[in-house]
Amino acid sequence: MSLKKLLCIVFLALSFIGFSQMEMKKSYTLNECIAIAMKNNLELKSSVLSANTTKINFQQSKANILPSLSGSYNIGVNSGRSINPFTNDFVNQELTFSNARLNLDVTIFNGFRLINSWKQERLNKLASEMEIEEAQQNLILNVTLAYLQVLNNRDLLELAKKRLEATNEQLKRQEDLYKEEVGNPADHADMIGQKSMDETNILTAQSALKNAELSLMRLLNLKDDILIDMSDVFIDFENYELTSDEVFIDATQNLATFKARELRVKAAKKGVSVAKASFTPEVSFFGQLNTNYSSVAETFTETGSSIVETGDFVTISNQNIPVLTNETQFNPERISYQDQFDNNLNTVVGVSVSLTLFDGFRAKNNVALEKIRVQESLIELERTQQDIKNAIEQVHFDMKTAYKRHQSLLKQVEAFKESYRVNDIRFNNGASNFIAYITSKNNLDNARTNLANAKYEYLLRVKILEYYRGNVFESL
Repeated sequence: MSLKKLLCIVFLALSFIGFSQMEMKKSYTLNECIAIAMKNNLELKSSVLSANTTKINFQQSKANILPSLSGSYNIGVNSGRSINPFTNDFVNQELTFSNARLNLDVTIFNGFRLINSWKQERLNKLASEMEIEEAQQNLILNVTLAYLQVLNNRDLLELAKKRLEATNEQLKRQEDLYKEEVGNPADHADMIGQKSMDETNILTAQSALKNAELSLMRLLNLKDDILIDMSDVFIDFENYELTSDEVFIDATQNLATFKARELRVKAAKKGVSVAKASFTPEVSFFGQLNTNYSSVAETFTETGSSIVETGDFVTISNQNIPVLTNETQFNPERISYQDQFDNNLNTVVGVSVSLTLFDGFRAKNNVALEKIRVQESLIELERTQQDIKNAIEQVHFDMKTAYKRHQSLLKQVEAFKESYRVNDIRFNNGASNFIAYITSKNNLDNARTNLANAKYEYLLRVKILEYYRGNVFESL
């Protein structure tokens, strides 16, 4: 087999593989891209983890209201002089000791600190859930905008390619005329320059499209390129009827951002109540159950008696006679581990009242700090309201402008299309010069580009307004 045939076979095989991969590559609709982003986006995952932390804090705040029950047990060996824990006598021997304790503490009253802490953490948990929803809404909006930007740049690339196709057709005519030495030779050179310009515009459009696709892929947290399918993108150019004030009213009622900020304000107010609890006494009930064991603990059983010398004596007739006494005999027995734990069992119960008389104004300053946090949360809520209201007004104005531009550009494209048609015929018949032709062509190309930009600019603004109204989760 010749080298030429082998290269042809390899080329065909690689072409088939590449074609198969393109066929297998799935195109994604907008809703599918949003679903992928919901699953993969790292910022959303981070928001979920933060919310899970708040959820655990809320669960702990509830558990803090419950009684505290703890137990301890230890065992050890003591050598040398020590105290026998069974008799409290000093001994000088090795002994094994052990003790066990069970403690119960119940807070009866502490200025409702635990209850208010639980309510505060509950509000924080709800705020975190709203912030997750806010992050989801922002992600859906960002994916939608990035998706539409890809579509916009794709349309601009198609327009650039069509401009090049028209230029190539005209260049072919000029080449024939140039070879036949008919017409102005400069027209042929100008057309070559126009082709180079159109090719440059294609490269610019391809670069813009690639950047838009990379932005979308970052939101989806994907590494491979994806194809997009605009079958579920509905472009409606009917005039948007809602005013900016109506959109803002819907936003205050439906947007998760406002709900989260309002919950943070309520949580901060509960923080003041928690801090004020430091001024009230804390009343608690406590109980203990204790027992112990010692290896030297013994019991003694009487086994009889015997006569033994006391060590003293009396003198009778100059003779020392020892003094005897009747001594009871005992048999020592070690007390078992279980018996000692049963016999040494003791209980303690009581009520404790604790009141801070002076703490360096710590409680007072904590209350003041919590009140500042309330003011900060109120300012944050007001700032959010102002920022979103201003953003809605700006987007609404841009949307109206884009709509008017689109309507005007529709007429402009039709006018320039007719102008180009006439000048194309005149130029091909030698009745018009290149300047008139290329001016007409550029006017039409620019009008089409501006029309595509206006179309997507209007759609982007409408999507943003619907996001502010809380309709971002609806089918797009």
